[in-house]
Amino acid sequence: MNTPLLPPAENALRLVVFDWDGTLMDSPRRIVHCLQRAAGQIGAPVRDEAALRNIIGLGVDAAVRELYPQADDAFVRQFAETYRECYLGAEDAPETPLFPGVALLLDWLEARDVLLAVATSKSRRGLDQALEATGLASRFVATATGDEHPSKPNPAMLEHVMNRAGVERARARMVGDSVYDLQMARHAGVPAVAVTHGVHSPERLREEAPLGMQPDLESLLDVFRQAERETE
Repeated sequence: MNTPLLPPAENALRLVVFDWDGTLMDSPRRIVHCLQRAAGQIGAPVRDEAALRNIIGLGVDAAVRELYPQADDAFVRQFAETYRECYLGAEDAPETPLFPGVALLLDWLEARDVLLAVATSKSRRGLDQALEATGLASRFVATATGDEHPSKPNPAMLEHVMNRAGVERARARMVGDSVYDLQMARHAGVPAVAVTHGVHSPERLREEAPLGMQPDLESLLDVFRQAERETE
């Protein structure tokens, strides 16, 4: 039996958990820029854009180990610190606007008493900076970051926000743009929806069998609206 986007009325949708980078915020270009700069600054081989986009969604330490399998702990720490300095402070790095449709989607969900949360591989400092810059901090009842929990696809951060929100998995949905988001959701037993405006291709995302895939958040909102009409 297929899992519906919106649960049945007697078990209504109560929580939507969003990834941040590549899902709500158009930040992959800045991430790639700063990963390449960090490699250059510490004298490591600079990986190409395709390799770097592939690891977006992992925690920074896990991403560095994926890119440099022979790296020791000291290298990982140095790379991660250099990357974070660039991402949080470099004035010449690409800007990171929200994707179109963020406010409308969040408004629609909140109007139906759906709680909102974030599960991201960003650091706590990075997420807090982004929430303040976008004015979205008050919208989310719970957030979890990559420096507070094991890296995706481990389900720990998703389980954390569900626990904080007091919502069981059957009444939650995960929205993400990477296979790591979808794998995390599967490991947590949470149905997931993919958006394809982020880092991973529709072909890769489809392999994870999400509830559905949409090109952007505006299309996702349309699907939510249609699902609501079908349940009326």
